[in-house]
This record gives sequence, C-alpha cells and structure tokens, in this order.
Amino acid sequence: MKSLVSPAQLRKVLLGLPALVVFSILFSGPTAVAAESAQTIIALGDVHGNFDGLCDILKRAGLLNEAHHWSGGQTMLVQTGDLLDRGAKERDVLDLLMLLESEAPQVGGQVQILVGNHEVMNIMGDLRYVTPQIFATFATPQSEELRKNAYDQYLNWLKANSSLLSETKDPLFSITEQQWFEQHPIGFIEQRMAFSPNGAYGKWIRGHHAVEKFNSIIFLHGGIAPEQSHLTIDQINSRIRLEIRQWDEAFQYLLDRQLVLPFFTMQETIAVVKALFAMAGKSGKTDSEEQKQKLAAFLELPNWLCLRQDGPLWYRGYDEWSDEEGTPRVEALLRAYSAVAIVAAHTVQKTLNIRARFGGKVFLIDTGMVWSAAHTGRASVLQILDSAKFTAIYLDGESVLFEKGSVVPAKAP
Repeated sequence: MKSLVSPAQLRKVLLGLPALVVFSILFSGPTAVAAESAQTIIALGDVHGNFDGLCDILKRAGLLNEAHHWSGGQTMLVQTGDLLDRGAKERDVLDLLMLLESEAPQVGGQVQILVGNHEVMNIMGDLRYVTPQIFATFATPQSEELRKNAYDQYLNWLKANSSLLSETKDPLFSITEQQWFEQHPIGFIEQRMAFSPNGAYGKWIRGHHAVEKFNSIIFLHGGIAPEQSHLTIDQINSRIRLEIRQWDEAFQYLLDRQLVLPFFTMQETIAVVKALFAMAGKSGKTDSEEQKQKLAAFLELPNWLCLRQDGPLWYRGYDEWSDEEGTPRVEALLRAYSAVAIVAAHTVQKTLNIRARFGGKVFLIDTGMVWSAAHTGRASVLQILDSAKFTAIYLDGESVLFEKGSVVPAKAP
C-alpha cells in the first residue's frame, strides 16, 4: 500500500523540477460516490485554505484516495474559486488541486478550477484576509534576511520618492519600523513573489477562467447579474483576463520606474498612483503620454468586472432575491446563455446546506467550508448526474435537491 503523500512532498513534485510530470494514478476502494461517467460533475465551492476538509469531502465524493491522488475516473470536478485566504493551509490546497488537475486527464477525468474574488485579491495585493499563519507557510530559511533587505529597500524608496509622497497624506507611508515589520510578517515577501505573474501560484491562477459552461450548466463564483447578461461567457472571461493583465502591466510600469516596490500591496500601489495624478494636476502634465496611458487603467478600477460588486466574482443576487423577483430573472439568464441551471458559491448559506432555488435552476454551494474559532462551516459538494439529478453530498450524508420529473422541494433542507 502506498504511503500518504504529504503536502510538502506534493509541493516538491509540483514546484520542483519539470512542469510536465507523469503521475501514477491510485484508485480508492468501493466506497466512492462519484459514478464513472463523463456526464458526472462534482461541483465544489469555497475552500479558503481548509485542506483537511477539502480532502475529506473529495474522498467522500470518490475523487481522492488515501494517498491523495485522483480516483474519480472520468468524473469532472469543477471548483468555483476562493481556494485562498482565511484558512492556514492554502498552499496545501493549491498544491493538491494542481496535482489533481494534472492527474485526472490521464484516465479521462477533468479538474476545472475557476477564479474567485479572493484569487484576484491576492494577485493584485489586496491582502486583507491573509493571516500571519498563512504568510508563515511561505517562509524559507532566508525569510528574515529577505524582510530586512525589503525594509532597507523601503527606506531608500521613501527617500527617493519624497516629492511624490508629499502629495499624499496616506498613513500607509508614515509607519514606524516596528509597524512595518508587523505588517510584513515572516513569509510576506515570498507570498508576494508566489502570486506574481511569474510566480508558481500567480501564473497558475492567471491561466484559469472565471466562468464555464459544461453540459448546459453555468459554473462561476458569484453570479452573472442581469445587467451583465449582454456579455457572452467568452467575453466575460476575456474581459477579466484583460483587467488582470492591465493590472500586471501597470504595476510593472511603476516597478520599472522605481515608483513602487515588488512587495507593495494594492492599497500602497493605488496611493502612489493617486499621488502621481495629484502631481500631474499641479504641473498640468504627466511625465509622458505613455505614463498617462499606463496609469489610466487605475482610474477605471471601480468599473472593472473582476472588482465590481455586480461582477461575476462578487455578485450575491441569487442568494438575496425573493422567489417572486428571482424566478423571471433566472429564466431570462438561462435563455440568454442557453443553459438549464447555474451553480454558484461565494455566499455562505445560513443553514450550511447546499441550496436549490427557483425550481432547481440555481444551486448555491458555499456551505462555509473554512473552520476557525470565529467561523463554523461544513464541507460539501454538489453531484450532478446527466444535468438532471442534483445531489448535495456532505461528510455525514447526502440529499437529492432536484431531479427532472420529480417534485422540487419547497425549501432547501
């Protein structure tokens, strides 16, 4: 019997040598729930660093064996984003799904990972939900030296950009040495490197879509708002990728001119851009037409589809609508996309049960998988058979939520 593959060993395989590695596939026992069918889809919502809960529910669904390898055969796993933040084991989560994504196709299965709002936040440096415990998982023996060097760079940056900083009263740049080190714990610098465009996780995340349609079912993190339904799925994905690329290019532009440092957060970067525009307003000109064009992207941030509250990564309407107002809206959305149902996450369901809404046309699958002292959740997946039978699977049981030809429950369990 194969020994258990630890997260550290997975990381070594995935991030170490060649990118294309042939993994041996180990199959689990007869307790698997997932059927060996290309028409079987398992949808998984927010994970938020709960590696243990993720492994438990994937095993329960028949997709993962005891050695942490793919055992789902031809099943498709669709994960709808928000692998990151809150829970301390996000690296283990990322490494496992990267591994399964490479293993599943070898036996005709698929692992489709979608981008959630927390993936975009980490890419752009919005680190509000990254805890010191998470940063610590990125630490290396060189972490303390990296932090000290980064602080020295920061002091030199403050001196070199004193005229620029005089245009902003942002307290971000008026902190003490102790405060700086508190805000940049062990592993902080490495975390920012890992989510950069060329970082192991940043590059991987940037290669995924925000919305997909499989077997006439739409999968995404938040939801498509009615006012965004004029956009096709391809247009939504292209636009979000473009916005992320615009951020990367604008940040690199600032970095090349030593106007920011590689480990700057989103808040620090935006503060610098505001100061640059303030200087330009006083002088009546910017350094160049190129700078105008590069920095113009920051002016459009509130309208970016990947950041808007009514964008596909943040939208909560499917949970908030009443049955009366939601039913015609959902039907119109399904017509617009030639779909039979929508599967979304993002909003934790109050009952911690997967919820079927609007006559089995919307399934809300975020049951708060992350567990902490301040948050109690539940691991779950939604099993979809032939786009007709939708079953909620939990560690302690399962429940059929909707089946074509059957009576839809009046309320989710």
